[in-house]
This record gives sequence, structure tokens and C-alpha cells, in this order.
Amino acid sequence: MDKNKKRKERIGEQPVTYEVYSAMPDDGERYEIFDGALEMMSPGPSVIHQSVSRDLLYILMQSCNSDYAMFVAPLDVILSRTNVVQPDLILVHRSRMEIVTDKAIEGAPDIVVEVLSPGSRKRDKVKKLNIYAKHAVPEYWIIDTNARTLEQYVLGGEHYTLSNLFEGDDQMASDRLPCAEFAISDLFKDASIQKLYPLS
Repeated sequence: MDKNKKRKERIGEQPVTYEVYSAMPDDGERYEIFDGALEMMSPGPSVIHQSVSRDLLYILMQSCNSDYAMFVAPLDVILSRTNVVQPDLILVHRSRMEIVTDKAIEGAPDIVVEVLSPGSRKRDKVKKLNIYAKHAVPEYWIIDTNARTLEQYVLGGEHYTLSNLFEGDDQMASDRLPCAEFAISDLFKDASIQKLYPLS
């Protein structure tokens, strides 16, 4: 039986809320809630996914830690009772630390980052794009490990605009995160990445 279907049958309540989700026994899987629908996340991330996530966190910790608190998945971001996500990287300005609780981020972070995996591409680029905009996350970055690009979406009103597409030696620039100064290629310099995923 499909695990998502099995889990939904065990819940027996629709739409799924954070309260229902958080009370469920841990079955070793990771889930997110989109408009009250429980969805299983992709299998464990790849080596390149983990390497890029780690290096981005390291770079930002070096330059932005005094202004932003940073958190990595798995950590629930409760955008509403029926929208709960686990971004790969979460940035919250230190002036807004009241949204950071013991178990979750309760509200919209300042910036969220998703590193694409084969099983998460549509979810990250369509579903999460809409959910983050709906709940007024000011800036959303999508890192494509295949194309080695960073898509920067900036909220304008109720919708995102693709503000920039960074690649190669392009220098990342963000009005919301002026402390972030790095080349996109910096995220792919690890020797193991060069060996396992050589540029074509």
C-alpha cells in the first residue's frame, strides 16, 4: 500500500492540521502538509544535495550570523495550521526571534532555501513557490544542483518575481541579505562533488 495513503487512513481526519500531524507516532518518514493534505517527502538527500546545503550554510554563517539565525531541515515551519513545511535552510532575522520556538518556526521566515532533488523538483518549484508566496515569505531561493544555478524569487504583493538567476561565477546579491557575498560556483567546489558530478 502507498505509504501516503496508509498514513492518511491512519489519521482519519481531513484536512490534516499541525496538531494532528504532531501527535502522530514517528514512523521514520518525513512529511509536510500542503493545504491540509499530508505528503511524504523525498527519500534521503543525495551527496551533492548535502554538500551544497552544508557549504551554503557555512558561507552564510561566516558572513550573516550576527543578523540572521539559521536552521536546517528537518525542522517544521508552521505557516498555518494546514501548511507545514521543512525547507532545507531557514533564515530568520534576529529582530524576529519570537517566531522561533522550541519545536518549530511559527510564522514566515525571512528567507527559505530549497535544494532540488529529483523527487522534489515539482514540489519545490510549483507547490512550495505558491505556498511560500501565500504566506508572505519575502524571499525564496531554489538551488538546482543539475544546472548549478540559484533562482532568487522576491515577493511582490501576493506573488513572487524571479529576480535573478545566478550561475557559475555570478556573485549572489540580495537586498534582504546584503551580507551574503559568494559566487554560485563556491557551492560546488568540494573535491568529492567534482569527482562524483563532473561538469559536462
